[in-house]
Amino acid sequence: MSKLLRDSWLMFKSQFNVSRRTPVWVFIGMFQPICYMLLFAPLLKNLVGVPGFPSGGAYNIFTPGLMVMMAIFGAGFAGFGIISRLRSGFIERMRVTPVSRIAMILGSLGVDMLLFMIQIALLLVVGLLLGFRPDVGGMALLALLLLLTGMTMSCFSYALALLVKDEGSLAASVNLLVLPLMLLSGIMLPLSLAPDILKNVAKVNPFTYAVDASRAMVAGNFGDSSVVKAFIIVGVLAILTIFWATRSMRQAAM
Repeated sequence: MSKLLRDSWLMFKSQFNVSRRTPVWVFIGMFQPICYMLLFAPLLKNLVGVPGFPSGGAYNIFTPGLMVMMAIFGAGFAGFGIISRLRSGFIERMRVTPVSRIAMILGSLGVDMLLFMIQIALLLVVGLLLGFRPDVGGMALLALLLLLTGMTMSCFSYALALLVKDEGSLAASVNLLVLPLMLLSGIMLPLSLAPDILKNVAKVNPFTYAVDASRAMVAGNFGDSSVVKAFIIVGVLAILTIFWATRSMRQAAM
């Protein structure tokens, strides 16, 4: 265990030193969420009070979903860094070292999650300025769920990147999968406004539970069944994707 922690820390420092040379990417990644916050969220204000629209205000409904969207889309493209390291020969050089393969994944994951949580914090500040009023305890719990969601998508992206080994193929594959998952999770508009057929299809989408739970938590409804379901489903997916990414890394480094 001590070797795994040491190796993970060394990999984290190595990747963090690379990332901090271009901090502008953290803010570039914020462009789309800020546009949604400024240009789309105000449109929801007219829906407040409409039958089927959840209570809590437009920003308290939209902002948690937008944070989940950042975890899905932002972390979903984390594999680009893996492809870059493959092409540069970094992973091949690691092959001849005693560094644990899972540490190579955990080190990269640590950097990506740190940058992701910085973006979430910045979005939270913007949301508070615009009218987002979350429950403090619920926001802390939501941060944990977002972290698990980001880990799931990052590791999925790592494994996919190690499989396709090409940025264009990775982008096309992630968009093909992520876009329908995002639209069927109720991020933009609550699924309570959707027709029954979409509600039924959305039940097999794990991110639907994450979005429902995020809105319940910021409202302080910790006893909502969606909260437990979301943590169980996303937690299991995080474990499975870490295992898949580690296995792919071992094969790539053979």
